[in-house]
Amino acid sequence: MIKLLGFVNCTDGFTQQPLVINGASDFLVQVLGETKGKHARSAVGTNALPLNVPVEIEMIVELQ
Repeated sequence: MIKLLGFVNCTDGFTQQPLVINGASDFLVQVLGETKGKHARSAVGTNALPLNVPVEIEMIVELQ
């Protein structure tokens, strides 16, 4: 894992986007382990996402 970018569909004033995206980050570390699962991360709030989904995740992964 190189980087995870998470978009959170939220209302004005909501500031806990990093806590929402922490779930994805924690899951990847649990599945892949500390060495392969640890990554840089960004969390962004937005007032709309396609199809009104609550969260959108983009990952950059290096495969060997």
